[in-house]
Amino acid sequence: MANATGLNAPEVAASMGLILAAVVEAAALLGNGALLVVVLRTPGLRDALYLVHLCVVDLLAAGSIMPLGLLAAPPPGLGRVRLGPAPCRAARFLSAALLPACTLGVAALGLARYRLIVHPLRPGARPPPTLVLTAVWAAAGLLGALSLLGPPPAPPPAPARCSVLAGGLEPFRPLWALLAFALPALLLLGAYGGIFLVARRAALRPPRPARGSRPRSDSLDSRLSILPPLRPRPPWGKAALAPALAVGQFAACWLPYGCACLAPAAQAAAAEAAVTWVAYSAFAAHPFLYGLLQRPVRRTLGRLARRALPRPPRACTSRAWHPRALLQHLHRPPEGPVLGPSEAPEQARDLAGRESLSMPEAT
Repeated sequence: MANATGLNAPEVAASMGLILAAVVEAAALLGNGALLVVVLRTPGLRDALYLVHLCVVDLLAAGSIMPLGLLAAPPPGLGRVRLGPAPCRAARFLSAALLPACTLGVAALGLARYRLIVHPLRPGARPPPTLVLTAVWAAAGLLGALSLLGPPPAPPPAPARCSVLAGGLEPFRPLWALLAFALPALLLLGAYGGIFLVARRAALRPPRPARGSRPRSDSLDSRLSILPPLRPRPPWGKAALAPALAVGQFAACWLPYGCACLAPAAQAAAAEAAVTWVAYSAFAAHPFLYGLLQRPVRRTLGRLARRALPRPPRACTSRAWHPRALLQHLHRPPEGPVLGPSEAPEQARDLAGRESLSMPEAT
């Protein structure tokens, strides 16, 4: 019984990994698709082009390299499908190009937010987004082209290594780690560190007194109101939330992959499946981190959700005896035409003549 349990343990682990990987891929597809629709429907979003670029890169990765990871991961990985020479080179190129495009796109988005927050009145200091994204894709294309210089996949008895970590690219992997992880990490840390310092300085600054404000009275209530609370909260705590989440998510998802690029080939091949899917989880985390934390995106998402969901029928309630409705009914002007002072006596004479004519008929 113990031997059967020991034999089934790798299969159970592979099945659990397959389920988790499928959940990550579904979250990446649905989250980035929904965020792309919301960003395109949100007017006045300043970093909309960078968000659209990030969603497009995540969708390309979720539609290409993530399914390949599900089907053709090396043992003891997730899949058992073997790729030929051409599909293996294509998978290696896509992995080496899309991952740097994602990390550099995240760094470009952080720098754009830094310039919008720290230098909002200096539009000349901000380079155009098209130029920045062109540089991002040029670097990603260069890294993808270098991955094609690796050896072809091994013959069928040996596992086919179709990734950056275990594809025979030992001279290439340190350069990939430098350009695809270290450089975006430094740029992101500098951008969100500057945002945090500006927000902290603004939070610690005392508020300016309003014009025409009355001086504080010297009563007991006013003295008690200026006392500090029992557990004071730092005013910059909310300002540190977004930078901490952005930098923490980037480090948690991409630090293992960057360290594996610098490790020896045998250790990198052993940890390939784990660190690869930890890095792929960034594609599913981006819609929630860079989309739902923005108030305009949340408002547009709520408006679209209200339009899509069916509205419940409203119950018809009688408001005749409601006090406010009764007062409005009493103060409502008459529906007939208003008679002027010259028309009122003539109408009275007509009514009197009709009554006198109708009296003999009644008798």
